[in-house]
Amino acid sequence: MSDPAFDSRLQRALALIESKGVRRSTAAPPMYRLFWKMGLKVPPPLMAGFFSVALLMGGFFGLFWGLVMWALMWARTGMPASAAALTSLLAGVLFGLLMAAVLRAQARHKGIPAWKDISP
Repeated sequence: MSDPAFDSRLQRALALIESKGVRRSTAAPPMYRLFWKMGLKVPPPLMAGFFSVALLMGGFFGLFWGLVMWALMWARTGMPASAAALTSLLAGVLFGLLMAAVLRAQARHKGIPAWKDISP
């Protein structure tokens, strides 16, 4: 279910970000490209709000990092599931906040506008 208006706005936004000297992998990280292919209308991370970036990136990281750690290490060591979930949650929160801070700083430094300032 593609939305031509969103797709057009997204392409203009990505072109603007790249014109500021930002690499494509930062302007459109793989996780965001996956969201867009799934039809989710999320702005590029450099144009999104701090907390939306923290929530998306932190949630995604915490979930998948926790599952990988559980499969590779924690289950074998007998770590309780509640401790694994709490550790994954904490890792996701820290990662999300760090990534949101880094991306906000980069957007400010490069003069990248907010998503709401990109005309629909």
